[in-house]
Amino acid sequence: MPELPEVETTRRGIAPHVEGREITEVIVRQARLRVPVPPDLVERLVGARIGPLARRAKYLLVPLSAPEGGGSVGTLLWHLGMSGSLRLARLGELPKKHDHVDLVLDDGGILRYHDPRRFGFVDWLADAPAEDARLARLGPEPLSDAFDGARLFALSRRRRLAVKPFLMDNAVVVGVGNIYAAEALFLAGIDPRRAAGRIARERYDRLAEAVREVLAAAITQGGTTLRDFVGGTGEPGYFKQRLNVYGRDGEPCRRCGAELRLVTLGQRASVFCGQCQT
Repeated sequence: MPELPEVETTRRGIAPHVEGREITEVIVRQARLRVPVPPDLVERLVGARIGPLARRAKYLLVPLSAPEGGGSVGTLLWHLGMSGSLRLARLGELPKKHDHVDLVLDDGGILRYHDPRRFGFVDWLADAPAEDARLARLGPEPLSDAFDGARLFALSRRRRLAVKPFLMDNAVVVGVGNIYAAEALFLAGIDPRRAAGRIARERYDRLAEAVREVLAAAITQGGTTLRDFVGGTGEPGYFKQRLNVYGRDGEPCRRCGAELRLVTLGQRASVFCGQCQT
């Protein structure tokens, strides 16, 4: 599933090619996504101009304005689901199977949405994005000043939940999915099974730092390619080459050589080192 670094990589990849461009045509080949494509999407988008792209958690926000310097007309809210991707194409480039939505731009470019499993969606927001229920309940961005060890420590008190699913709770902090939670806990030396309420403030300071370190490195490397993900320009991510624990159960720990162990936490597979993580 595309996580925060993959969505940020997509945003950075497509932004220079779509920002400021006018949408001249909208092609919807498959409207039955996780959230059905709004039936009036075509009439809302044609003639609108794309503003600066933004990201909130794993959502991509595409603001739109009226042509000729007009005011805001709304925002596209895009979620890539488990296998979705946004890619750049050109007029005349035939769509592939599972290419569900095209935004055709005034320079001949196409922003093309591809999603084999159809768990993603594109939705229309007429009001400010912050007012949408899906965004309003989210916690802070992990790379912002609002996220730190003090927040983790305060929210974890008296929580018996294991620290890994606690860290993956979007009300605590957004965008720390299964891959990056596992990697951050390894860097911080914290056993993912440990109860969130039994971790000291100092260790949470280190965990917050590790989350930022892992996510920043993943964004720099273009995300993690596991099955279907590629960035906005069609290039795969390379952070997989740097994974310390995720997907490596039974292999030796890169730090101490001990065999990495696999457990299930919150219905998600979790790999860790029993020697380095306590």
